Amino acid sequence: MSQDTWDANVNRRMTVAQLLAWCEQVSHGKLDGITISGGEPFDQPKALSALLDGLHDWRERLNTDLDILCYSGYPLTRLKNKHANIINKLDALIPEPYIDHQPTTQIWRGSDNQSLQLLTERAQRKYATFLTADIPPANKQIQVMLDGKQVWVIGIPQRGDMNRLEASCEEQGVRFHQPSWRT
Repeated sequence: MSQDTWDANVNRRMTVAQLLAWCEQVSHGKLDGITISGGEPFDQPKALSALLDGLHDWRERLNTDLDILCYSGYPLTRLKNKHANIINKLDALIPEPYIDHQPTTQIWRGSDNQSLQLLTERAQRKYATFLTADIPPANKQIQVMLDGKQVWVIGIPQRGDMNRLEASCEEQGVRFHQPSWRT
């Protein structure tokens, strides 16, 4: 949905060490999980593997139980065949492509063809109750943040949520210019 994350602009690149340092800076060591999403994380397998190694080191250094969840638009069978070594570094994985015409009834999934794969005991403790539980659409939420000139949306919006957000903002005098969720 966020086309602004698709651009592989060299001016936006950073090393894994820079990314880890930024994560530590903004989290102040107070977090219970890391979510890696896209673009497509598995399109950079060496960097993803290095990031996961760094996150494991961070987890040990902080002596914390933070989990690592990763989204991928690739099918689970492909990921297992091509990237088993990376999958082994994750606690949970939500694979499969988003399919627009499918319903979205389960938490953290964009469409119901996507599954929540629990890969460690840590993930079992945190996510087991969410494996198949249907979530009523009224209970799904997105988080909206403003930083002066931009509106940031965190979460998986339901169909129509972005249009409703835009209309609500316009009612309050905020107009969107080039929203990244439009093609």
